[in-house]
Amino acid sequence: MFDISHIRKQFPILNTKVNGHPLVYLDNAATSQKPASVIETEKKYYEELNANVHRGIHSLSQLATTEMENARKKIQTFINAQHDYEIIFTRGTTEGINLLAYAFSNSRLLKEGDEIIISHLEHHSNIVPWQMLCERTGAVLKVIPMDENGILQLDFLEKNLSEKTKVASFNYVSNALGIVNPIKEMISMIRKNSGAFIIIDGAQAVPHFKIDVQKMDCDFFVFSGHKMYAPTGTGILYGKEEILNSLQPFHGGGEMIETCSFTKTSYAALPFKFEAGTPNIAGNIALGAAVDFMNSVGIENIQTNENKLLASAQQKLLDIGNLKIYGEKAPRTGVVSFTLNSAGIASDAGMILDKLGIAVRTGHHCTQPIMDFYNIAGTIRASFAVYNTLEEIDIFAEGIVKAQRMLR
Repeated sequence: MFDISHIRKQFPILNTKVNGHPLVYLDNAATSQKPASVIETEKKYYEELNANVHRGIHSLSQLATTEMENARKKIQTFINAQHDYEIIFTRGTTEGINLLAYAFSNSRLLKEGDEIIISHLEHHSNIVPWQMLCERTGAVLKVIPMDENGILQLDFLEKNLSEKTKVASFNYVSNALGIVNPIKEMISMIRKNSGAFIIIDGAQAVPHFKIDVQKMDCDFFVFSGHKMYAPTGTGILYGKEEILNSLQPFHGGGEMIETCSFTKTSYAALPFKFEAGTPNIAGNIALGAAVDFMNSVGIENIQTNENKLLASAQQKLLDIGNLKIYGEKAPRTGVVSFTLNSAGIASDAGMILDKLGIAVRTGHHCTQPIMDFYNIAGTIRASFAVYNTLEEIDIFAEGIVKAQRMLR
């Protein structure tokens, strides 16, 4: 049973007042709030287990190692990876994509004239690393265009797939617009027409609905912990075992070696091959606690609640009028992104909402190509999580009415 009151009590920050008003936190696509269980898990590590992991003979090291490796297994089950060693701990989605981009060039898998395909809906973290890889290798970047509704034009993808296509990387859900891309169709198209590595940016998908990487049949899947109720500086790169084994590492140093001498170094087995240096032990263990939290609520319950919030927010905004919702007719989750047609820019409205205790994100959301497509500087983005309520949507809508009135 979905008990919103019980869920909200688990998030201490929701008791906060901002400018004299109860906090209405609608900036979850940027980062989610953390439940007490996650906060206490991280605190417990530092108070009771603090020691470096792996190869330590003393008790604290062994306990810390067990806890972190248990978190890896939880994440394996959470996204249905075949093996726990296919789960690589990272600092977040951005590091996961950069890891792959450098591993591909370190492994000399691309050459001049090869092609990388991304989409117009990407976050900068799924654009810039591939541009940098193109600069290093002479590869060519191609971009799947979108229409006015933010829907990707898959005929372009099909026409541009060939033996030259070495990498295809795109998000499951747009962070700026909340649009859910047709991943199954896109992966199937790529498999039929090229041998490209397929990378899915799942940062905005994992918090909202069930992920099954084996059923999806992607080669890599990356996401961040801090958007799914875990600490900042945590994340996951999933990769298929045989492909990860074939790649050269991104970082070199401690933990990722099997043997090391001044003449030659051999690398450790998965997952440690890609986990150089001391990891974010407390954060990784707490990421496992965030998985426990989401499982306790139920992914389907989270999705159902957030769909209700999105539908309510969109309808109330449409009822208010004198604004434009981007991606309104596309399938979406977790986000409503819009501009006011009255005078003023998005940040002005954001500041007014903040005075009312309402936290939203304004600006280009690290997706400048999307904003350029619509010829706007940025949007107001309200994004939802498990603890948000329909009553908060009402407060948000009232705040937009007040912002419109003040910005005339």
